[in-house]
Amino acid sequence: MAEDIKKEEPIEEQTEEKAAEAPKKERKSKKAAEIEALKAELEALNDLLLRTAAEFDNYKKRTEREKITTAEYAKAQVMKNLLPIIDNADRAAGFEHGTEQFNKGIELIVKQLGDLAGKLGLQEIGAVGDTFDPTIHEAVMHVEDENFGENTVTRILQKGYKFGDTVVRPAMVQVAN
Repeated sequence: MAEDIKKEEPIEEQTEEKAAEAPKKERKSKKAAEIEALKAELEALNDLLLRTAAEFDNYKKRTEREKITTAEYAKAQVMKNLLPIIDNADRAAGFEHGTEQFNKGIELIVKQLGDLAGKLGLQEIGAVGDTFDPTIHEAVMHVEDENFGENTVTRILQKGYKFGDTVVRPAMVQVAN
């Protein structure tokens, strides 16, 4: 019997070792599961960070474009308000009712206004001989003239202007049919 007991002890020791190993394996599998969960969470947070950074970059670009567009629109509106002054100065230069010095003064004012408008980006559009383009011309008269081809601008009644790509005021023209 004593021999039987000795034989049983190693079995008990093995069982205790196995019992001790089982929680270790369970702990390892819990740790591995925790690590996997943390890795997945890290990946999700990294993805969220990258998406947020991309959205913010797109937001910055969009607001910059909107700021530029708004500034150009405001400048175009200022130019539009300046056009009647330029028109009146041009009309005044067309008449010679005063002294020579007075007429030179008017011409100087017209030149300075034209230079200022050019520096600010205002450009004249429409000229005699151009093909009629409804995006930059406003036809207010039609004439039958054999000297000009069909849909050709024959006379400028009011100058047209554009600021950048924006037509501030279309040119009022007479068109040949």
